[in-house]
Amino acid sequence: MLVNQAYAATALRRSPPSESQPVRSRGDKLELTVVMPCLNEAETVATCVRNAVGFLVTHSIDGEVIVADNGSTDGSQQLAAEAGAKVISVRERGYGNALLGGIATAQGKYVIMGDSDDSYDFSALMPFLDSLRAGADLVIGNRFKGGIAPGAMPSLHRYLGNPALSFIGRLFFRNNIRDFHCGLRGFRRDSVLSLGLQASGMEFASEMVVKATLAGQRVEEVPTTLSPDGRSRPPHLRSWRDGWRHLRFLLLFSPRWLFLIPGSVLLALGALTAALVTPAPLVLGAVSFGLSTLVLASAMIVIGFQAVLFGLFTHVYASAEGFLPQRSRITSFLGACSLERGLLVGGALGSAGVVGLVVAATQWHDGQLGPLGYQSTLRIVVLSVTALILSCQMILGTFFLSILGIRRTRHAVVLDVGRAGEVVLTGSPQPRRLQARSADPISTEFAGELHRA
Repeated sequence: MLVNQAYAATALRRSPPSESQPVRSRGDKLELTVVMPCLNEAETVATCVRNAVGFLVTHSIDGEVIVADNGSTDGSQQLAAEAGAKVISVRERGYGNALLGGIATAQGKYVIMGDSDDSYDFSALMPFLDSLRAGADLVIGNRFKGGIAPGAMPSLHRYLGNPALSFIGRLFFRNNIRDFHCGLRGFRRDSVLSLGLQASGMEFASEMVVKATLAGQRVEEVPTTLSPDGRSRPPHLRSWRDGWRHLRFLLLFSPRWLFLIPGSVLLALGALTAALVTPAPLVLGAVSFGLSTLVLASAMIVIGFQAVLFGLFTHVYASAEGFLPQRSRITSFLGACSLERGLLVGGALGSAGVVGLVVAATQWHDGQLGPLGYQSTLRIVVLSVTALILSCQMILGTFFLSILGIRRTRHAVVLDVGRAGEVVLTGSPQPRRLQARSADPISTEFAGELHRA
């Protein structure tokens, strides 16, 4: 097993290796790395490291334990090293930063991460490793299935925070994860590195699940237990602050639920309300819905339509930059909404608005330029102004979508010079081949012309 002397001595004292334990050279790749973020965990980090080392030895697993220290001032680093861990220093503060540093340093094919506060049992990691060996990309512990000891999780987190955020995660991203924020999880190192994780704080856990789901990776859950942590100080987690950060992250990675669905609902309700109150006031018992309701409906239509446009903008930009995958229905819809069609629809709405204002001006003139008719002319004015606003939104939004599309296509173009000076534009929908004048390397000027083509 690839461990340093302190690591091996501690492990052997706790649990002697079986005779079948393989012996590997230092050039071989490890199977498993256990990563623990650490910030002033002197009371518990050594216990966690010893448990992880004992697990590796007991099950004859070639592995290592890494403690990613995030600036401890209580001697946690030395205690972790003496217990058998490889200690690395991560200068940038934050839970996510510490884990990213540990994952980058890990030598194992698989990585299991967990807090170093002694709330998770590092001697019982086989369910995670078994799932990874069976082909899972990401394995998350489920504390609600495995068991939560009394006092291990605040009631606010257990009965509101975790269930609510996990439900939102399942709703937004269509997965079956019941414990979205369990800190004990395992994954294939290459699979996680391919996700491009960036969150520096506590929302790192959400980012991992969301991006793995969006990337189509195989995500599973296994039962795990949660015990009260062994620290005498308060935890780093702040319930409302970190809960909001998790929720904000889920919303930002789901423009469908942040923009498209609320905007569509608001647009539909506004249109339905306007249709009911435009011909005449709607009377329900002693309540009358008239012109004021029409103004409110107009505002709902405008705001809803703007939210839908924002959803489309976000989808195009995020897909182009690789933040989100392409969604077939939205892509098909955008494909049907060409610039010309958008201008045509926007022009029709604008024309309808102008006609309505002309009708209203005519009525005003016929009334000798006096006060407008409250129940008739003002209804026409409200609807006409709404149509004009929608026309401007449609035209400007369609132009902006076209600009985003051009940007996406331009970024996708990749030049590849093949044999005999053949230049391949691999980013276009149908790769085009151009013939250079000679087999010499492509010139800077020629490359510039191709990019501008």
